[in-house]
Amino acid sequence: MTSHPVTYAAPGRINLIGEHTDYNLGFALPIALPERTVVRFSPDGSDTVTVGSDREQESAQIALVTRPGDSEGWAAYVAGVIWALRQAGHRVDGGTMSITSDVETGSGLASSAALGCAVLGALITAGGITLDRQDQARIAQRAENEYVGAPTGLLDQIAALYGESSRAMLIDFRDTSVQPVLFDPDAAGLALLVINSRAPHRHAGGEYAKRRDSCERAARDLGVSSLRDVQDRDIDVLDAVSDPLDVRRARHILTENRRVLEFVAAVAAADFDGAGALMSDSHRSMRDDFEITTPQIDLIAETAVAAGALGARMTGGGFGGCVIALVGDSRIADVEDAVRRAMSHGGYAAPAIRRTRASAGAALESVR
Repeated sequence: MTSHPVTYAAPGRINLIGEHTDYNLGFALPIALPERTVVRFSPDGSDTVTVGSDREQESAQIALVTRPGDSEGWAAYVAGVIWALRQAGHRVDGGTMSITSDVETGSGLASSAALGCAVLGALITAGGITLDRQDQARIAQRAENEYVGAPTGLLDQIAALYGESSRAMLIDFRDTSVQPVLFDPDAAGLALLVINSRAPHRHAGGEYAKRRDSCERAARDLGVSSLRDVQDRDIDVLDAVSDPLDVRRARHILTENRRVLEFVAAVAAADFDGAGALMSDSHRSMRDDFEITTPQIDLIAETAVAAGALGARMTGGGFGGCVIALVGDSRIADVEDAVRRAMSHGGYAAPAIRRTRASAGAALESVR
C-alpha cells in the first residue's frame, strides 16, 4: 500500500482478425495500440473517489460503496472498477483521480477497456494488491458487464493487459490462454493502416446482444454448450440448426475461428498476401453472415483493396468504427487517396487514417 500518487497506463487495441469469437470460446488475434489512457491516482483514505477527465468539463464523485445504477456515462466505467474490485474482496481507498487519453472514443478501439484496465492498475498498485493479468482482466470485464451493462467478452481487457511490441496475441477463449505471435509488417515493407470512418461505433439497438443470443441458440440446437465444441467438424454440422439466421451467425463464428489460425500460420511464413486475403474474407463474413458492418465501412474496405491493399476488414464489435488495411509501403498514398475520395463522393465524413503497430500493454508508469 502506498500514500504516494500512482500513475498507470493501458492501451487501446485493434483486433487483426477474430470478431465476436470471444464469447463463443473461440480464437482472436488482437494487438495493443501505441495510444494509451493514463490514470493518476492520489489516495487520501477517504470514502470517495473524485475523478476528472481531460475530455469532460465536470468531475465526478464516486462513493466506495457504489452499486450498479449509481453512476452513469463515462464515470460508470470508473465506478464499475471500484465496485468489481470490492466485490472480489479487495480493499479500495478513496482519493483523487485524473484521466488523460489519446485513445479515440466511439471508434471500436476499446477505449473503455483501456480506461478500466488503467483505473484498475492504479487502484491495485495504490492498495498493494497483487493480481495476475487473468484476474485483472476478469475484474475489468465484470465492471463493464455488470455495472455498466455492456455484454462484452474478454478480448479487449486481455489485449490491453498482455500487449507486447511487435507481437500480436493469439487468445484461446476456451481457457483464456495467450500466445505471443510475431507481427511486424514494417520489417517486411508493409504498413498496418487504421482508417477511422468517423461513424460512431455503437452496438446499435442492442444488436451486439442479439448476435450473442443467436450464437447461443445455435449451440443449443447442436446440443453443445458453445459453438467451440463443434469447431473441428465440417460446416454442414450447422444443418441441425433450425433458424436460418442462426445458421449464418454460427457460420461466421466457425469460419472466423479457422481464419484466425490460418492468419497466424500465414504471418509466421511471411505470407502477407495470404494474411491480407484472410482479412478480406473476414470482412465479407462480418458483412454477409454476421451483418455487423455498414455501407460506409464496406466502402472503405472495398476501396482500400481496389487501390492496392493486400486486405482490409472492419475491426471491433461493428456498426461503425474503424477499418484496418494491410498495405505495401509503396501503395500507402494510393490507398489513402482512394479512400478519402470515396468517402467524399459518398457524402461521408473525411476519415482519419494513420499507420499503427503492435505496442506494449498496460503498465505502471510511476509511484511518486
